[in-house]
Amino acid sequence: MLGLRQARTTRVALASIAVFVGACSGTSTRSVPAPPALPTPSTQPPASMDVNTIPDAIPRAEPRSAKGNPAFYTVLGKRYFVMSSATGYVERGVASWYGPGFHAQSTSNGEKYDMYAMSGAHKTLPLPTYVKVTNLQNGRTVTLRVNDRGPFKDGRIIDLSYTAAAKLGILRDGTAFVEVRAVSPSDQNAPAAAPAGALYVQAGAFGTQANAAKLVEQLRAQGVTNASVRADQVNGQTMYRVRVGPVPSVPEFDRAVARLKKLGIVDARLAAD
Repeated sequence: MLGLRQARTTRVALASIAVFVGACSGTSTRSVPAPPALPTPSTQPPASMDVNTIPDAIPRAEPRSAKGNPAFYTVLGKRYFVMSSATGYVERGVASWYGPGFHAQSTSNGEKYDMYAMSGAHKTLPLPTYVKVTNLQNGRTVTLRVNDRGPFKDGRIIDLSYTAAAKLGILRDGTAFVEVRAVSPSDQNAPAAAPAGALYVQAGAFGTQANAAKLVEQLRAQGVTNASVRADQVNGQTMYRVRVGPVPSVPEFDRAVARLKKLGIVDARLAAD
């Protein structure tokens, strides 16, 4: 239940600034109940419910929501810029999930959060956006509709509904390495990402090998001995990526990201072979 505890902690912290954010940025912040009022989290749905029978969201053309799509908004001192379009969006990182404590609360676009629906929260995608989420460790894939903002914990790229998390197999651990890809009605049947092999933390990407090697040298001088360079072809050009790892688990990923942050690298991200 790690992911749920982290999500709850962040949202409780946001309670005191909910009115401010809503008024100043035009984005609706989840109405967070006081901690004592939160129901005891459970990884079990009602006895009569089989989450595996709940269908994935089906991408359809929708206008941008009237709420939840300001040009930018600020949470916990950090500014987030909402994308003008989800076209071409794909990112790999860590997913978490949120459930009982927020069921029936308002989402950022003004709808009610349904923990049993196929939905999710993202910091910058337009609301709503349909995304295909693939668990990179077991290959399971779901399609869901993003209608909320979050998660606001460093290193997390998407918050899943209870059902989405259950179908991806991440309820027990609370987090998982995932790929998130925006999908439209025309490309909803595109192949999902394959399970990843080794996973790394990308500390930087450079157009020249010398700059990449310099960063590796600096990291190793600071005790990051598992830093290396990988060369990839991107749009016909060679990109030299500095990676740390491999990282076999989300806790290891979090520790690596935190260490890099202390060294001044604040935009580290998940990378795969």
